[in-house]
Amino acid sequence: MNVLDIHAIPALKDNYIWLLINFNNGKLAIVDPGEAEPVLDYLSDNRLEPTVILITHHHWDHVNGIRDITRQFSIPVITPADETVTGSSRAVSDGESIELPDINCWLNVMHVPGHTLGAVAYYNDSAVFSGDTLFSGGCGRVFEGTAAQMHASLNKFKQLPDSTLLYCGHEYSSANLRFAASVEPENVAIRQRQQQVDRLRLKGKPTVPTTLAVEKATNPFLRCDQLQVAAAARNYSNTNLQAEHKVFGALRAWKDNF
Repeated sequence: MNVLDIHAIPALKDNYIWLLINFNNGKLAIVDPGEAEPVLDYLSDNRLEPTVILITHHHWDHVNGIRDITRQFSIPVITPADETVTGSSRAVSDGESIELPDINCWLNVMHVPGHTLGAVAYYNDSAVFSGDTLFSGGCGRVFEGTAAQMHASLNKFKQLPDSTLLYCGHEYSSANLRFAASVEPENVAIRQRQQQVDRLRLKGKPTVPTTLAVEKATNPFLRCDQLQVAAAARNYSNTNLQAEHKVFGALRAWKDNF
């Protein structure tokens, strides 16, 4: 994917819409258009043409732009097989591969239930578009699935190469890292990442992408196997947690009330 430009379009309150752009021919893919206007403005200003829309899950702030974009551009809309998304033209399931020849790109589909039951991520050997399942420094709320499902989904991300760039659906890094620092107050990597995030936000820049290596070192929800994280979860819940998904569940409840 390094031949492409991956561009963030800020939308709504704190969403990111991702554009995968091939500037050689002006073609692009759109990931999770929560609203249409900023995307259409960018396309017009830069004389670009979308060829496909990719959806990670059905929540309104990731799909509301589909109708107006497809009114102007007759392009396919790829959505998770286990979710209902108005405007879908192709449903994809875990393990499928999507060829995007116009932008010289391919993406695999990974089913990541938890935030929603049918949520998917799209990834290749250099990048992953995680929607609201995995965030920089955190993860999505468990709305439709179970803590065990969400923990299993997050472990799937951990199997990707450390160099993989994470493109998530929201700008939540600052708040997530404040929580991470509460879980692991002695974690130097978290403090360093907080400083980096603060510098980026002061300049009005996105804090993503980040790498999975950074996330594995700083994101408590990817670190449920670490003794210090498990100890913090036990202390919060006042329960002798043993299984990693139980540690995750305690951390998620803690974060929900943080």
